Amino acid sequence: MSTIVVIGGTAGIGKAIAAKAAARGDEVVITGRDPERTAGVAKEIGGNVTAIALDLAEPTTIAEALAGVSTVDHLVIAAIERDQNTAVDYDVAKALRLVTLKLVGYTEVVHALLPRMGPSASVVLFGGLAKERPYPGSTTVTTVNGGVSGLVRTLAVELAPIRVNGVHPGIIGDTPTWEGKSLDHVVVRTPLRRLATTDEVVDAVEFLLRNGAVNGVELAVDGGWLLT
Repeated sequence: MSTIVVIGGTAGIGKAIAAKAAARGDEVVITGRDPERTAGVAKEIGGNVTAIALDLAEPTTIAEALAGVSTVDHLVIAAIERDQNTAVDYDVAKALRLVTLKLVGYTEVVHALLPRMGPSASVVLFGGLAKERPYPGSTTVTTVNGGVSGLVRTLAVELAPIRVNGVHPGIIGDTPTWEGKSLDHVVVRTPLRRLATTDEVVDAVEFLLRNGAVNGVELAVDGGWLLT
């Protein structure tokens, strides 16, 4: 049995990662911003799941929130937010929140939990393919996901032999963000001729967590969308 911490484990892909680990019998810790909602999701998942409330955009509170976590075999930081921001019409407050959440918050989670990780521990950080394929309004999203790439590389070197990898999902059609939206224009440009699924992203994360030879890797899960 392993202990896995899923930061951002109350919805979408993060929740699916936590649910699969709990069903396998692992000890799971999930986090979310809202205490009641996070506790409710932990109860819904079932198994040995602990709920912790924290906000990655308030990094000075993270260490205290995670103080009760005693052991970490695997760490997944899947918490994400999106803003619509452009250089022409720039919202500084939204940009500061997203940059803090994704770069400072991610790093502070690792810092806070590092004393509880052994040499065989592994970390997976979530980025996104906006870093490679910007869209109108993705100014901050594209920038911070590029920053996740740098964070994967520096942590893989600094934390060795702890392994650190990144996963960059494409448009995942069965997630709450995209479900029910018209995405035919994406499907037709995807060599797989369909969108990647939540289950496939979960499988990719588990591969990165458990394969002892994979380190410093950034894995795109997009059905080949970036090729077109």
